[in-house]
Amino acid sequence: MNAKPPLSAYIRTKNEARMIDAVVRAALEAADEVVVVDSGSTDATVALATKAGARVVHQDWLGGGRQKRFAEGQCRHDWLLDLDADEVVSPALAAEIRNLFASGEPSSRVYRTPVAIAPPIGGPWVGFGGVIRHKLYDRRAVRAPDHAAWDQFDIPDGVAAGSLKAPIFHHVFSDTAHLIDKLNRNSSTRARLLPAKPAPVLVLRIFFGLPFYVAKRYLLDGLFRGGVYGFAFSVMSGFGRWMRDVKMYERRFLEHEK
Repeated sequence: MNAKPPLSAYIRTKNEARMIDAVVRAALEAADEVVVVDSGSTDATVALATKAGARVVHQDWLGGGRQKRFAEGQCRHDWLLDLDADEVVSPALAAEIRNLFASGEPSSRVYRTPVAIAPPIGGPWVGFGGVIRHKLYDRRAVRAPDHAAWDQFDIPDGVAAGSLKAPIFHHVFSDTAHLIDKLNRNSSTRARLLPAKPAPVLVLRIFFGLPFYVAKRYLLDGLFRGGVYGFAFSVMSGFGRWMRDVKMYERRFLEHEK
């Protein structure tokens, strides 16, 4: 196995005992250090992360992008691997990252990384249903956005992104109740903090958006390949996106009445 590269992985947590041990241990197969930025867990997250080999730092929640920016500043290395507390670096990706650094610094400053959903039933959905994120990057070239809700950066002009082939496995939910709870929280946060769409646009989306959101996940994103569970996930995911429209609509009118 190649030596670990000069790379820091960071993870934001609050009550993430479900997966944090596996996430930290897998990250340490690719990174020289793992920094966990915890915003006040009351479960075993901190103890489990520390035992697995992470350095834990406390920081009250600053918002999505701002919490990442704080985490970036806690890392020893300039090269960073951004992980959620339910994202496990696959063995193939760990090897690919080590190889990337084998001859010195990588040629690109940012790398696209496939994130594959690992559902509680069946194997990971590799090659469909997931997303591409810029998880591996040099903080000297780009930083997480200074934003309370949005935490994905835009690549600056002149910075060419490379691509990694092996996936991160995203254990996004443990069962249906867990997923619905996450979708409800996330839609509330984004409806509150993101700029609201004009009321006529929201009305159209409320009446007609739901089937399109579901169809996009099921057909365009390829979740039809996930069988029965892929269909069920498409419906729940589309509903979560639709809830954001409804909550934005509520926000516009409730704020107007105040």
